[in-house]
Amino acid sequence: MKPDLFQAPDYYQLDDLLTDEHKLVRNTARDWVKKYLSPIIEEYAQRSEFPKSLVGGLAEVGAFGSYIPEAYGGAGLDQISYGLIMQELERGDSGIRSTASVQTSLVMGPIYNYGNEEQRKKYLPKLASGEWIGSFGLTEPNHGSNPGGMETKFKDMGDHFLLNGSKMWISNAPICDVAVVWAKNEEGRIHGLLVERGMKGFSTPETKNKWSLRASITGELIFDNVKVPKENILPNKSGLSAPLKCLDNARYGIAWGAIGAAMDCYDTALRYAKERTQFGKPIGQFQLQQKKLAEMITEITKAQLLTWRLGVLKNEGKATSAQISMAKRNNVAMALDIAREARQVLGAMGISGEYSIMRHAMNLESVVTYEGTHDVHLLITGLDITGLNAFK
Repeated sequence: MKPDLFQAPDYYQLDDLLTDEHKLVRNTARDWVKKYLSPIIEEYAQRSEFPKSLVGGLAEVGAFGSYIPEAYGGAGLDQISYGLIMQELERGDSGIRSTASVQTSLVMGPIYNYGNEEQRKKYLPKLASGEWIGSFGLTEPNHGSNPGGMETKFKDMGDHFLLNGSKMWISNAPICDVAVVWAKNEEGRIHGLLVERGMKGFSTPETKNKWSLRASITGELIFDNVKVPKENILPNKSGLSAPLKCLDNARYGIAWGAIGAAMDCYDTALRYAKERTQFGKPIGQFQLQQKKLAEMITEITKAQLLTWRLGVLKNEGKATSAQISMAKRNNVAMALDIAREARQVLGAMGISGEYSIMRHAMNLESVVTYEGTHDVHLLITGLDITGLNAFK
């Protein structure tokens, strides 16, 4: 087992922009990744298995409910702290970051923001501690980029709701204890429902044979005449804007997380370029290798500045959906490009499980399309700057 020698690049001294609390939160997550995640992740990814043993540790470092108030079991941190935790987790593996960002932004977030006090007290402490795992049901077999076309529906049966339909490509689904499910009522209005494990007609088959996010567990949410108690509807917001606002928070975390994957690929390639000798000198001495490495650190630095500023805007309540889309699109594309270039620096060794690069590259192929594809985020920016809607 190779030691985790990762050293985070900070070419523009961005640490000077962080508070002592930010750095403490980040370093705690970084140390946890080095001690508990890095030693086992290659094995679990090769086996295509989610490391359930990490759930308790994720809760301990504040990865579940980072910005949820402490009164409900969360860590009560600010948005930059949340981003830094996502960065460090994705430095380890995108799938592990997915587990945490789904739990925080897509499950705990809507329960806190759209739920009532009884729902907050019932669900949030269990989710924050990792006792319960949550999932977020929006994407359907026939509706990905167009969630408003969802076919999952529920009927008012007097003393309960009757839910029918299905969701797919759902992180955490096979192990979830509760799912935040978005469905249309009889008038076509979208609402969030809290569906718990054990409800008759609710099943969560696992999605097999993935070449990406292999250490993250993915599945379907199937609802066959599921009786959902009326107290399980989220009462404080409805309509398509409700799940989309949740996605904003998750996309924000992805923008930070992708930097972590890029930093790991860069750090691996830099170290290899200094150690690997060809034609009598380290390959890092050749101009083309230096070009690759110099471009990597440039793009990472630009992404770090972008997300730091976005974090400031998020803390101030000023960040727009379009700004978040820009950061998600830019940073994931940047990370994917760096993973591919870093793979070339390592030559044949770049595809080996001895190094993290190919695993990051495969993971990022999912990250570049989930929670809004690369192209959809481009059109969100286009709409924002022109006022002209390409989706209609």
